[in-house]
Amino acid sequence: MRYFLLSLMMGLSVEAATIAVIDSGVDTEHRDFVNHIWMNPTEIADNNRDEDRNGYQDDVYGWNFAENNNLVIDRSYLGTFSNDPYKFFEIQGKMFMGTATQEDIDWVQSKRSDAEFIKEMQKFGNFVHGTHVAGITVSAETEILSVKLIPTEVKLPGQSLAEDIDPELLYANDGFRMKLLKRALSALAGQQMTMLEEIAVYVNDHGAQVANGSFGTGYNQAKMITDNLFKVFFFRSPDAEESDMVSKYFLNELISFGKNMVAAAPNTLFVFAAGNDGSNNDEFPTSPTNVQAENVISVAATYKRDFIAPFSNYGTKMVDVAAPGMLINSQIPGNEYLDVSGTSQAAPFVAKIAGQILDINKELSPAQVKKVILGTVDKKGYLADKVMTSGIVNTERATTAAKLSLTTDLDTAIQTSMNTVQDVKSNTNKSKKFNKNIAPMPMPSMFVLR
Repeated sequence: MRYFLLSLMMGLSVEAATIAVIDSGVDTEHRDFVNHIWMNPTEIADNNRDEDRNGYQDDVYGWNFAENNNLVIDRSYLGTFSNDPYKFFEIQGKMFMGTATQEDIDWVQSKRSDAEFIKEMQKFGNFVHGTHVAGITVSAETEILSVKLIPTEVKLPGQSLAEDIDPELLYANDGFRMKLLKRALSALAGQQMTMLEEIAVYVNDHGAQVANGSFGTGYNQAKMITDNLFKVFFFRSPDAEESDMVSKYFLNELISFGKNMVAAAPNTLFVFAAGNDGSNNDEFPTSPTNVQAENVISVAATYKRDFIAPFSNYGTKMVDVAAPGMLINSQIPGNEYLDVSGTSQAAPFVAKIAGQILDINKELSPAQVKKVILGTVDKKGYLADKVMTSGIVNTERATTAAKLSLTTDLDTAIQTSMNTVQDVKSNTNKSKKFNKNIAPMPMPSMFVLR
């Protein structure tokens, strides 16, 4: 209601679009989010009651599914980090652009073998990630619903499964062992995706028309889990063929269960990051971004509009579109800002456009919003063999189509916007100067233990 008078004056939809940020938590007290934080109109804060009777007591700003409470961010981490993580991201940006000094490079190299630094970076990365993503989604009207999936300190799953195995069964033949391993991996996939299905129901019930998911499990992350479990079942490490087969089996199970997740929120458009492994999602599955549905968009990353990021996953079947995702300055907890790179930053760029489209025409379905976004891209030669649309999103063209859709059919609106709004200029020559050997922080793992 805060925009009621302004919306009437401008002829816009009264209700602002709600974007659920499914991530590691959002700093609801950041100064830039004052007018952009979704608040549950039914709940009364900190009274230990569940006014809306949805099973999530005091979910005023959202819910923490990682620790099963209403603390969407743990602000006790503020002030606990050294300057090293900030310095790392600063130097990483210089390395991307080829401007880092030898002293900078030597410092980064020295930190790669520093166990304490790596541990701190993992905590820091998870702590700031959700807020950084949320900042990218914000537009004039947007409200952010915070859904915490990723805990600040992550533990990999699998050990509990190993402990439940009957040792006598492991002396059976290899075929039976493989059957047991696949059964365990299916159970693990089902467990994790059931949590995501619960989250989907939550965001759908709270009216989130868009949900951003800058998290996931890629091929390399899956191999870490499946290789370790393989050792438990077979008392040896897998060979290359076995490792590939088992990891892909696990990922495909995750993706299969993921269909239930997006189906549980039919009124929500899910925007997923494609992944930061620099690999082909058509060949090496990534979850949940490889879930195929009318209410799912998968997003690769570019440097501005000039070239695809070298770390970005791609795929002409499994990745829909590209968006800027390199050296993106956005908010982090504690009223601070940071430049971060990744498909994690590209996905919320698209989620923001989806929100802007819905601010103009709230009657559009998730499938129709997706159609507008994919149908109004700038076609780029460097994306022809990288994403399904061969293009990068065009905000002005998409919002123009949304405005036209108020008075004409959607296909005509999209075609008219394509004819009247020009491509955004780009500079593909920049790719020749860019350092392509630098990888960003990986996306947060979707695996959490309750």
